[in-house]
Amino acid sequence: MSERESNRKDSRLKPTSAVLDDLNQGDIHGAFGTIRVSDVTPRRTWRRRILTLLAIVGPGLIVMVGDNDAGGVSTYAQAGQDFGYSLLWTLLLLIPVLIVNQEMVVRLGAVTGVGYARLISERFGRSWGWFSAGGIFLLNFLTISTEFMGVSLAGEYFGLQPVIVVPIAAAVLVLITVSGNFRRWERAMFVFLFASLLVLPLLVLSHPSGDGVLKGFVTPGVEGGLTSDSALLIVAIVGTTVAPWQMFF
Repeated sequence: MSERESNRKDSRLKPTSAVLDDLNQGDIHGAFGTIRVSDVTPRRTWRRRILTLLAIVGPGLIVMVGDNDAGGVSTYAQAGQDFGYSLLWTLLLLIPVLIVNQEMVVRLGAVTGVGYARLISERFGRSWGWFSAGGIFLLNFLTISTEFMGVSLAGEYFGLQPVIVVPIAAAVLVLITVSGNFRRWERAMFVFLFASLLVLPLLVLSHPSGDGVLKGFVTPGVEGGLTSDSALLIVAIVGTTVAPWQMFF
């Protein structure tokens, strides 16, 4: 066996790292704490476990409540207005889909140290990477458009003109994004996250029917029968619940 063949054989036997970018392998600077890369001490007390969880849970919480946007709220409200509780079963079916999608991309990111778009480029080439990035850019543009529509409607509800509230909302979004500090951005997102908790008192004030909610979750069907309108609304529920940006984030 020649020396070149021997070296080639040895290189195949050497384990290679799955990490694609060492820049992302370092300390975790979360909104509520920092975990050093060298910190491998077991968390034996509940206090240490909770502090560690608070340091790393931020992105997960942000993604979790990210669908509580103008498009999602309006879609769910339309479903309740037109079909009552009868479409709740669609949300129950989407729960395992959400779990699988987000757990899969989180695992990939944790192992490789890069995001979903970079993984597509590495595996399928830069053309598919740019294609996926272009698609998510277009979808995000459309999503942000619906957000500003929601800001406009909310402003009108409080007697504020859209020409005032929409530019202010856009300026705040840009300032948060270009701040250059992920921890500061994450903390800013937590302000909106806690604002989403306002839906809980609204739930109580709406006095939902327990029997109706339970039946809607476990009994597939559509109030009034399946029509083109109900089918489109089911598609909208799926689209606003399982969104592509969740995987990229």
